[in-house]
Amino acid sequence: MNSKVLSLCPHFLTLITILNKIQLVKNILFAISILLSLSSLGQADSLKPAYLRFPTVPPFEILEVDSITTFSKHDLNKNQQLLLMYFSPDCDHCRHQTEDILRDIRSFKKIQVVMATFEPLTKLREFQMKYKLSDYNIHVGRDSKYILPPFYRMGNLPYLALYDKKGNLITTFEGNQKVNKILKAFGKGE
Repeated sequence: MNSKVLSLCPHFLTLITILNKIQLVKNILFAISILLSLSSLGQADSLKPAYLRFPTVPPFEILEVDSITTFSKHDLNKNQQLLLMYFSPDCDHCRHQTEDILRDIRSFKKIQVVMATFEPLTKLREFQMKYKLSDYNIHVGRDSKYILPPFYRMGNLPYLALYDKKGNLITTFEGNQKVNKILKAFGKGE
């Protein structure tokens, strides 16, 4: 009987060794899953769009229609509110938004308006000429480095970003907005 027990002993020891290794692997996998879940908590902020993580005017630079002059964040007038509008010259909603703003342009006298697009300068020139944007204090240009769409995670055009006098984000809008709603967000409407 002792010989039977002794002959089972190496198999039993092998089984125990295997079970210990399995438990060790389980413990390691559990520890890794805990670490991954903790690290994802720290990354929750990075899931927010950049404009929410950095709620100030982004470091944009647009190439104006003359194809020589650039206009950037550093060229903005200090202590003046900003309406940054991303648009496409081919977009009906963008054209309507532009017409609505121009119809009430006097209300935007103390608001700096910057219009940016990804479209080629030829389309931009036509758009600027059609709406006579050079007659107003509106900077229009091409976002040739494509900075703004991923910064705001734009879904629809026109895209409007409103900033206060200190360059802090007030709010954003996607799609055509009534001028009263824009002015109200700036604290100028009813």
